[in-house]
Amino acid sequence: MSNYLAIATVTATLQRLLQAAVQVDVDGARVTTVQPGQIGSGTPETGINLFLYQVSRNPALKNTDTVTARMKGNPVKRQTAIDLYYMVSFYGNDTELEPQRLLGSVIRTFNDRPSLTTESIQETIADSSFRFLADSNLADQVQQVTINPVDLTLDDLSKAWSTFFQTAYLLSITYKVTMVTIEGEESLKKALPVRERNFGGSVPFPYQPVVEHVASDLGKLAPIVATTTLHIYGRQLQSHRTQVRINGFEMAPASVTETQIVLPLATLPVDCLRAGIQGLQVIHRIAASGSPGDYRDRLIESNAIPMILRPTIKQVYVTPSGEPHDELRSALLTIRVDVMVGIKQRVVLVMNEWSVDNPSGYQFEANPRSADTDTIAIALRNIKPATYLLRLQIDGAESLLSVDTDPNSPTFNWYSGPKVSIED
Repeated sequence: MSNYLAIATVTATLQRLLQAAVQVDVDGARVTTVQPGQIGSGTPETGINLFLYQVSRNPALKNTDTVTARMKGNPVKRQTAIDLYYMVSFYGNDTELEPQRLLGSVIRTFNDRPSLTTESIQETIADSSFRFLADSNLADQVQQVTINPVDLTLDDLSKAWSTFFQTAYLLSITYKVTMVTIEGEESLKKALPVRERNFGGSVPFPYQPVVEHVASDLGKLAPIVATTTLHIYGRQLQSHRTQVRINGFEMAPASVTETQIVLPLATLPVDCLRAGIQGLQVIHRIAASGSPGDYRDRLIESNAIPMILRPTIKQVYVTPSGEPHDELRSALLTIRVDVMVGIKQRVVLVMNEWSVDNPSGYQFEANPRSADTDTIAIALRNIKPATYLLRLQIDGAESLLSVDTDPNSPTFNWYSGPKVSIED
């Protein structure tokens, strides 16, 4: 969260960011923050004016002041999330097209830096020109402050400038900065915690299973992959016939107690597993009355709890394609993973050059598939010939990289794979 200096800190940071760029592109250009009607009286002959002309509540967090969670261990206080709208105007010698050159410089700058980094905010606060911002804590805000262009029609632009009384129009562009959260000073009250969860009392299922959390056998924070042994914790998990449902498939666990179920994922058919967020439930099947062994009539289900299953890259094949273009290469990458990839699942390949000398990086999205498969083909275009580390994101669940654990290796403690080489 940020204090009352957040808005001024955003403006000052934008001003410093633009000043550093335009003074290189257009000699003598300066960035001001005056009202449009004051441009020309005391401002440089060539420059940019950054004017905050509108403030609105952020629609995504409009009700954020009712949330009674804790952030970074601090007591929750009332807060307001706002968006800031800036009119960026350009003026100078029209014969030399200085306003248009400045416009291009601003577009390029905000395109390269679409957010305010913690470092840029801290540098602004430390700048002696902005001593009045010394108490600002915008750099500690959890939410990222982003810069987005706003497309205004000619009619909207006319209405905006008409609010600037007796002000001649200047070449302008509008940006929205989202979002800034301003925190109050008084803490909110927090209710006592719920002592016990209950799924509806004694009727119809007094012993309904309750799943509290799911973790890998390697620890709570260990990633879950297709070879993980799941530990499912909860209450009333044991019955005459207990099963676990994942992604619509039901399977028998290795062991069951009242408070814990052990389920090795490696024993499951590959068709049962999908990468991404999976819903997990514990199922109790109760024999129908007078029909021993018949479990079709009564079914007791636990609450559903999410888990993230991460894919693992098993094999990678490279097929060169096309002619080199400006020393860049194209290829078809075929990747086999240890889970099935659904028809509608989104697959993104992340490539990072295995180098410490200005490494390149790319992302490519796989084309839609006509059937579920464990093999993904991804077309690579215009990439630098090099060796790359590969990660595959399936519905946001990202495959893991291996690490060189040999202390005698020159790349000890580096990421070591999976890798692929795109040849010269």
